[in-house]
Amino acid sequence: MNLGYVIHILFVTYTVLLFVRIVSSWFPAWQAHHLVRFVSFYTDPYLNLFRRLLPPLGGVLDISPILAFFVLRITEMVLLSLVT
Repeated sequence: MNLGYVIHILFVTYTVLLFVRIVSSWFPAWQAHHLVRFVSFYTDPYLNLFRRLLPPLGGVLDISPILAFFVLRITEMVLLSLVT
């Protein structure tokens, strides 16, 4: 197991956490669940960076996660290119 593989697994794990957070936001009843609170604790600070740059359209449509996924993927590619 090399460093590039570990970096990739960490980024995939965080991507899954982001996806879980976004899907869970569509179901308000899930917000009290301990797993959703755990995921929110670790993903909301990152998502809030992009929410400040790209506020929800019309107050309801939050497209900032698209930018967050894009930046996360670019960061992974840059780190992997530096390691390999």
